[in-house]
Amino acid sequence: MAVEPHYTNVATSAEAVQVDAGLRSYMLRVYNYMASAVALTGLVALLVANSATMVNLIFGNTIVFWVVLLAPLGVAFYFGARIQSMSTTTAQALFWAFAVLMGLSLSSVFLAYTGASIARTFFVTAASFAGLSLYGYTTKRDLSPIGSFLIMGLIGLIIASIVNIFLASNALNWIISVVGVLIFAGLTAYDTQKIKENYYDADDSATMTKKAISGALSLYLDFINLFLFLLRFMGQNR
Repeated sequence: MAVEPHYTNVATSAEAVQVDAGLRSYMLRVYNYMASAVALTGLVALLVANSATMVNLIFGNTIVFWVVLLAPLGVAFYFGARIQSMSTTTAQALFWAFAVLMGLSLSSVFLAYTGASIARTFFVTAASFAGLSLYGYTTKRDLSPIGSFLIMGLIGLIIASIVNIFLASNALNWIISVVGVLIFAGLTAYDTQKIKENYYDADDSATMTKKAISGALSLYLDFINLFLFLLRFMGQNR
């Protein structure tokens, strides 16, 4: 009888090690998807910005411009609504299509700012993102209450941004930029914790893949938006 607890402890420890290894592999998969999407977006944006034909096609035609601008939003909404029912192949295709569409719309960044300031802001964003995501992964604190507050703040940020299109207020633009950095910094930590908590080692391969892609999309959006808001402060106009 005295030996049973020993076997129980060994089994529990072995199971914990297996789950921990599986979680690390899963998170690495999420980060690989996310980093690859960021790289793809940056490459597409750079190629488009250096092509006079593409620049004229996108920014010289009002209809094409709005299609390119709104297409990523449509793909993101469709992805979020149908991720559970779509196949892994479709999920991956939509994910990469979203990254390409974002590259088309973000090509304007390379037209508006110098390459040096874009590179500088990117590395600051990458370092900040890494630290915030690591905090979200390692902290024992429940970030759910903060996440709810941040999501409400994001809605307010979107409304304020739309209002400022008509007001064109420099002061409001500065406030929006500061709040935007803070919101997406917080969402990076919150989304990382949520992705970690959504891991379940008994999931089948298809479910695990779709979870990884969905998590990568969340972190991708956090990274891109954090970069864009930081660029308002650090970017140098051409």
